[in-house]
Amino acid sequence: MNRKILSIKITTTVTEAVANGDKVTLVGFGSFERRVHEVCRRYRSEREGRNPQTNEKITIPATKIPAFSAGKQFREKVAP
Repeated sequence: MNRKILSIKITTTVTEAVANGDKVTLVGFGSFERRVHEVCRRYRSEREGRNPQTNEKITIPATKIPAFSAGKQFREKVAP
């Protein structure tokens, strides 16, 4: 199988699993998850912002941020 196709399949599989609320762990690389609780640091509350073109006040909706935790081997190679 071609590397590009394999990469796309892995990315699609991980994305779908995390979107469904599952935690995906790639041993030695890291884990991906979607944290949905308001107390998690991966949750941004609704806040006020400004449109930079018109300077009009806007409400930025609350969002959930996917989380990645680097595995031990990955951290040791990338940031020794």
